[in-house]
Amino acid sequence: MRARYAIPALTAAAALMLTGCVDNTAPEASKGSAASSEPASVAKNDSLAAMLPQKMKTAGVLNVGMANNYAPNEFKDAQGKPAGWSVDLTNALGQVLGLKVNFDIGTFDNILPAIKAGKDDMGMSSFTDTVEREKQTDFINYYSAGIQWASAKGKTVDPKNACGMKVAVQATTYQDTDEVPAKSKACTDAGKPAINIFKYDAQDQATNALAVGQVDAMSADSPVTLYAISQTKDKLQAAGDAFEVAPYGIPVAKDSEFKPVLQKALQALIDDGTYTKILTKWGVQSGGVKSAALNVAAKG
Repeated sequence: MRARYAIPALTAAAALMLTGCVDNTAPEASKGSAASSEPASVAKNDSLAAMLPQKMKTAGVLNVGMANNYAPNEFKDAQGKPAGWSVDLTNALGQVLGLKVNFDIGTFDNILPAIKAGKDDMGMSSFTDTVEREKQTDFINYYSAGIQWASAKGKTVDPKNACGMKVAVQATTYQDTDEVPAKSKACTDAGKPAINIFKYDAQDQATNALAVGQVDAMSADSPVTLYAISQTKDKLQAAGDAFEVAPYGIPVAKDSEFKPVLQKALQALIDDGTYTKILTKWGVQSGGVKSAALNVAAKG
């Protein structure tokens, strides 16, 4: 996942009271059929499973920290279960390693501390791999996403010139902590009005705010924004092209014995085509990677 406020941010409760809400629970695949998170059939790799830390072998469980509110990457389906392409990918990793996946659902900002404390083995929640985050955990790169803005259908918004506008973001994402505040500072440094940043607990709330005219634009990772546009029944449009393309990373504890095993497991899924098959099912294959690289942000 990719401040200062000139006006107060809306609370989650207020956002949920907005009318004309979009349906952010049932994703549409790239060709119109409903995508689901039915586990793919992936064979266990005995050699990789043998490399697992003894604690994980004994437990037989892969504990994964996740905030399931960022469709189509990770979200709740109609039954309240984790769904999305990163959920599918995590389940495939579990199968390769012969582990049962336990999704530890919580808030985004609690995932890295949970990994550092040993509560979770890894995270899978659209983390943009940044140098600052690499100070807390290591990251195995599994996707490349840009930032994509959206505006109301027919309303032109330029992300490079949004001074004085109301812009919705999901709280604690890169857009909330870095991207939009930096744009706002550039505005005030130039003597122009600051960007009014509206932050929401969940991405669907930010999307709803834009769909009903509460804000002028929203900023999110490119697969998330494009999905949101597809779910609003022609109410929204892309505002400019995607920019600041950066890697998503799976966070794991520094110096963890699990890190090299997970990296090899992801590379195995890339090499055998399972990875591409999962991304294609959800229509996000354009951001696929060919190598499960480590700590890409630090390497520049």
